[in-house]
Amino acid sequence: MMKKIMRFLTASLRKILYIVVGSFIGAVTIYIYLMNNRADLSAWHTVYLNEEYTVETRGKIKTFDDYLALEDRLFDELQGNIYSVSSALPHNELNRFQAGSLSDPGSHPRNWNRSFILQPEQPRGGVLLLHGLSDSPYSLRTLATHLYEQGYYVLGLRMPGHGTAPSGLVNVTWQDMAAAVRLAARQVGAQVGVDNPMYMVGYSMGAAQAVNYSLSALQDDALRQADALVLISPAIGVSGVAALAVWQSRLSVVPGLEKLAWNSIGPEYDPYKYNSFAVNAGDQMYRLTREIGSKLTALNASGDTERFPRTLGMMSLVDATVSTRAVVTHLFDNLGNAGNELVVFDINRGEDFAPFVKADPIHDYETLMQRDSLKFDIALFTDKTTESNALVVHRWLQADGSRTTAETGLVWPDNVYSLSHVALPFPPTDSLYGSHPEGDGLHIGQLVTRGERGLLTIHPSDMLRLRYNPFYTALQQEVMDFIAAGASQD
Repeated sequence: MMKKIMRFLTASLRKILYIVVGSFIGAVTIYIYLMNNRADLSAWHTVYLNEEYTVETRGKIKTFDDYLALEDRLFDELQGNIYSVSSALPHNELNRFQAGSLSDPGSHPRNWNRSFILQPEQPRGGVLLLHGLSDSPYSLRTLATHLYEQGYYVLGLRMPGHGTAPSGLVNVTWQDMAAAVRLAARQVGAQVGVDNPMYMVGYSMGAAQAVNYSLSALQDDALRQADALVLISPAIGVSGVAALAVWQSRLSVVPGLEKLAWNSIGPEYDPYKYNSFAVNAGDQMYRLTREIGSKLTALNASGDTERFPRTLGMMSLVDATVSTRAVVTHLFDNLGNAGNELVVFDINRGEDFAPFVKADPIHDYETLMQRDSLKFDIALFTDKTTESNALVVHRWLQADGSRTTAETGLVWPDNVYSLSHVALPFPPTDSLYGSHPEGDGLHIGQLVTRGERGLLTIHPSDMLRLRYNPFYTALQQEVMDFIAAGASQD
């Protein structure tokens, strides 16, 4: 009897195993079919550029002048290997890889995909700017110009894999980018000297790179430590799903499955940001956040976090790209230094939008902030009342526990219900993303239209997402005040 029961159980388990394995294989097959049934890949997805800076080439690239010379060769290669191929395609005004199109960055007065230096005669300090993932130095150009006008030496770094073609993100590593950051930081430090301060401003992934560099500098005396960090929409925490997606990328080496290297394949109409997103890029972002977490854990164990640079974090209360909660729990809560500040832009709480909000994000924010153990100052930009579009700023000062409220003179624009991850560093006057762009050319930020779906090249979700910051003047002032506060303490 027992033998019959055991045979029955074994046969049943075998059947269940077959069903599970078969279902898994079926699901993977369907997934691969759907992923491979997307838009065709173009030259800018498949052609890889050899003149890119990597950890392996850093032995030959010893100065930032060497880096710029390599970048010159890289853009020559881009022109010869990708733009030349695109010239044979039917003309498309919204293809950044077709010379002379509306989206061609080479037709602009300055190609902001490339590293740039703004150098005053007598710099009062230096600032290294680090852009986000799939972005370019363009994303921080407005802040760069303002800092330069205030007398700062400014270096906007184009990190490896960026500013050229989406294919650049298929094989790049976070270590390649970190090595470039070290090279650029050395350049800024050498230009301003030891008697002048050096600051780092990072946007999204660039903020994570700034944090990673600062943690490394605490352990390596050869790296000059920044006097302060400014982190805009910082990518300190991202979804763990990125860790699993690497297997999809590895399958892409199989002939016929090349599209699996891509999380999304989109039309490249933006001259300064990739619309196609490589799976590897998300994986590298995840790995960088893990590296930061490991370094912070080690630093906390040594009791050395008080030597970390003063840090200003700036973010929207809602962010579909990175975890805003992680900025507090993974970074600010783990720092023992003084003078840190977190600036948060609330959602529009006007009566027109309130009924449509799925879950009010303020509840999670209040849980995080209403604690006795806060180690940093807070500034919350929020509605004065639900009946008014006017903004006030509430400030909580950690040192003495004081709370203040001040008018800002700012109001929510019509039909804008929140900021977004991609909006913070761009003013309304930005020529590409702004609501009131300056100059001629392509105005992506103004494309808010209604009509039948499926007609336009740009996906409706791209038009819905806010591209500019209506409160950019407040963000810029917060940055300058934070820098000035540190200078007055020195």
